[in-house]
Amino acid sequence: MLTRALIVVLVILNLGVALWWLLRGEPASAPPASPVGVAQLEVLPSTQAPPAKATPVSAAPALQDVTPASASAPVTQPPVTTAAPATAVADMPAPTPAASVPAPAPVAAAPTPAAVPAPVTATPTPAQCVSLGPFTDRATAQTAQSRAGGALRGAKLREVADAGATRYRVLLPPAASREEAQATVKRIVAAGVSDYYIIAQGEDTNAIALGQYRNREGADRRLSALSAAGFKATMVASGGDGSAQWWLDATLAEGTDPAVARQRSGAAQHRSLECARLR
Repeated sequence: MLTRALIVVLVILNLGVALWWLLRGEPASAPPASPVGVAQLEVLPSTQAPPAKATPVSAAPALQDVTPASASAPVTQPPVTTAAPATAVADMPAPTPAASVPAPAPVAAAPTPAAVPAPVTATPTPAQCVSLGPFTDRATAQTAQSRAGGALRGAKLREVADAGATRYRVLLPPAASREEAQATVKRIVAAGVSDYYIIAQGEDTNAIALGQYRNREGADRRLSALSAAGFKATMVASGGDGSAQWWLDATLAEGTDPAVARQRSGAAQHRSLECARLR
């Protein structure tokens, strides 16, 4: 009995589904998607007014030009407004975007004035100093100075005692004590000077010996180096006959060769000289 009831229920359900399927109708199709950036077309409702009924006008005789007073006034028809068809709306051109304004042309930068080169100054030639001699006496040295004339500048006469000496010693004067002499040695070392020792006995006790030379030129160079370092040394000659000589120390004029100055003065020889000794 239960089985029959289930069969009947299933038959009824199948019939209901079949009936719904037959009566459901066609599904409405979705409108196609509009492309991006294109305006949609909208159909406006018609606004055309119904045409007015024509009023019959009685025909007048062809030769009659007087209208009876009782004739009705002419009927004025209302203006008919014609709506634009929908296709006209669709055919209207899309609004044209405003024309782009051209960018202003770049203004050319003003040319930078060329840099004026700095005037080239000639590098001054370093001064050159010489010692002309030897001369036997002062008068002879003065005569040689006059002969040289403009070839020499700032000339000075220099007497050299013990011209025949065989040794020349460079010394710093004796200090008051051993401690003071040692302090001076420390200053000498700090200045970069070498070849020194403290004399421990004799009349030059606590003096500082700074070298012994066989010729005067070497001793003169040592004196110039010590003077530049701030030390006042002296030169002591020994040996020889004790005769004196005179020398003419001067700065050469610009462009003057030492050999030319020697020939003009009549000197036997010329030697290079530190210009610091002329100051």
